[in-house]
Amino acid sequence: MADPVLSPAGVRALDARLLGAGLLELAMEEAGRAVADAVHDAFPAGRVLLLAGGGANGGDALVAARHLAALGKDVRVLAAPVRHPLTRANRKRLGAVGVRIAALNAAAVARESRAAAVMVDGLLGTGFTPPLRPALSEIVAAVNASGLPVVAIDLPSGLDATRADLPGETVQAALTVTLSGLKTALLFGPAAHRAGEVRLADLRLPPGWAQAQAFATRPTRADVARLLPVRSADAHKGTAGRVWVVGGHPGTAGAAALAGVGALRAGSGLVTVYSAAEVPLVMPELMIRRHEDLAAALAEAASHSRPDAVCIGMGLGPDAPALARMVLAWKGMESSRPGRGVPCVLDADALQPELTGLGHDGCVWTPHPGEAARMLECSVAEITRDPLEAARALQTRYGGSVILKGGPSIVAHPGGLWVSRGGHPGMGSAGMGDTLAGIVAALLGQGLAAPDAALCGVTLHARAGERAGARHGYGLSASDVSAELGAAWLDVAAQQLAHSS
Repeated sequence: MADPVLSPAGVRALDARLLGAGLLELAMEEAGRAVADAVHDAFPAGRVLLLAGGGANGGDALVAARHLAALGKDVRVLAAPVRHPLTRANRKRLGAVGVRIAALNAAAVARESRAAAVMVDGLLGTGFTPPLRPALSEIVAAVNASGLPVVAIDLPSGLDATRADLPGETVQAALTVTLSGLKTALLFGPAAHRAGEVRLADLRLPPGWAQAQAFATRPTRADVARLLPVRSADAHKGTAGRVWVVGGHPGTAGAAALAGVGALRAGSGLVTVYSAAEVPLVMPELMIRRHEDLAAALAEAASHSRPDAVCIGMGLGPDAPALARMVLAWKGMESSRPGRGVPCVLDADALQPELTGLGHDGCVWTPHPGEAARMLECSVAEITRDPLEAARALQTRYGGSVILKGGPSIVAHPGGLWVSRGGHPGMGSAGMGDTLAGIVAALLGQGLAAPDAALCGVTLHARAGERAGARHGYGLSASDVSAELGAAWLDVAAQQLAHSS
């Protein structure tokens, strides 16, 4: 099942539903147990120092302390004055089983940390809004100065759950056990870098309750595997999808070639590149045409020349907006899509504000943060501060589906938001986006709906990057990633077999 991504409002709504059902106290018990199990598994030896704030996050820490004590761990607890009623009840229970609780302050953290092996951060949760108060800032500084590995409950204290940037000083965690669902701050850097390894706790909530409050989800690779096209035994190049790549300009012809290779490696039967420059012969299977011939080709109604998908914009230069408008307005002839726009991917130079509102249900826009800022006429910092909201805004403004590229990428579609998994840091090099555009176009050409093609595309691209990264490290090229696409497809498809077995 896909992991839910919750906002603070979603967490409050879930808590309200649990409270109404009489389950909120049991949920805190499950949260504390999950944290205790994670601490015990990751740090089996030595004393555990737990820091409990006065809210619900502190209550989770107090429950965790009780479970750790029951497991035979040496436990010390520093706690703030209690504000939350369930936290008050769990503080009383902890005292009843003989665990001593001392007052929480920076000096106590520095003193107690000398004899501890690991620290648990239960200071602040999703309800926190920066900045830190001075006393808490001193405590956070003492935590980081201790040198101990830290297990954060829900998210490291000091982070704003809704933002990917750093609002100020925060706890640096080695492991974060997040509750109910993922949060924006745990998915995107630089905030996510403060979380260390992130584990989503199984709180044994009623099925679907957390998902019902999610504003985004992170599908599993088994979810993606179920979407991949399956080809019949009598398939041939004419039924495997015809893709046209429109790109390339003097000095940037390689971009179109990379998109074409991506399309071929992702299963396209026929790929034609329309370019204003001579395209390097990276694969002899690519067919090359002049982009001046595009208008005539689009007007040609003969079935043998009609594309199943068009990929436009990579290195295209100043002609991109006019040609993109032409492609978006072109109506396919397929009986399954009478009078509807041809499936298309718009990338790079085709990502322009003047195309606002022209997207249709078969198109996918693929901006990176800089291009997204141009499309939304804002700063890059605004995009990276809240990439999920930026992706939603792009989809609303331009229509169709959107891939906001990054680590991880986001797919925004009319039904919601998906956050992708995987990838490799070595993929931060030229041509990766061109390759992705070709992959998505290939999947559109094989009959996938735009949202599904976008999700499958980013997943295959990420897995191919992982495979290439294992071979080449950070010295990755887009061609290295394309070469791994076939094996990546098999890897992702195998997830469905493993899931069903």
